[in-house]
Amino acid sequence: IEALMASQKSLLANASHELRSPLTRIRMGMELMSGDQPSPASRAEILRNVNELDQLVDEILLASRLDSHEVDVGTAESVDLIGLCAEECARVDAELQLQDLAELEVPGVAKLLRRAVRNLLENARRYSHGEITLELARVDGHHAEIRVNDRGPGVPADQRERIFEKFYRLPGASERSGGVGLGLALVRSIAERHGGSVRCEGREGGGARFVLCLPLA
Repeated sequence: IEALMASQKSLLANASHELRSPLTRIRMGMELMSGDQPSPASRAEILRNVNELDQLVDEILLASRLDSHEVDVGTAESVDLIGLCAEECARVDAELQLQDLAELEVPGVAKLLRRAVRNLLENARRYSHGEITLELARVDGHHAEIRVNDRGPGVPADQRERIFEKFYRLPGASERSGGVGLGLALVRSIAERHGGSVRCEGREGGGARFVLCLPLA
């Protein structure tokens, strides 16, 4: 209970800080318009900040629900990872690679697993300077692995655990380029809810590999 309360307190403290930034930008934009007809650029900027707020609130609520194991987050079912990953790869123009697989299913909450895969792919798209690939594999006969590979700047070895902490950003990452630091934390929470894990590795030739490991049925 103490750990949960501490986690919730930290989440709320960080959330209140993160919510102020887009709200401040929206307020400044409204003040600059001063009753004049807003320009297309001003409207686009305000809309971007509203969308950022909407996404942030959604992520905060999901993070809070995942922290509390008593909260129902959806019905577990057999999830087709090949179909799910193919759809998410198409969204961000990533290449799907199957390791001699005809089918691959895991038990889980489909919307949460989709969210985890989407967050990993969007994170790769944000930082990658080249192609993005998603590999699906069955390992040791008991687990499925989803490996998202990018050709970005990579993650320093001493930061590969910290990037999964809530609201943690790599040094030098701005709010606009690096999000608010909840995407990867959600991936870890979703993995743990399914009895799995996620890790970050370096790649030969540069870039990062994120490996989401999930138990098979």
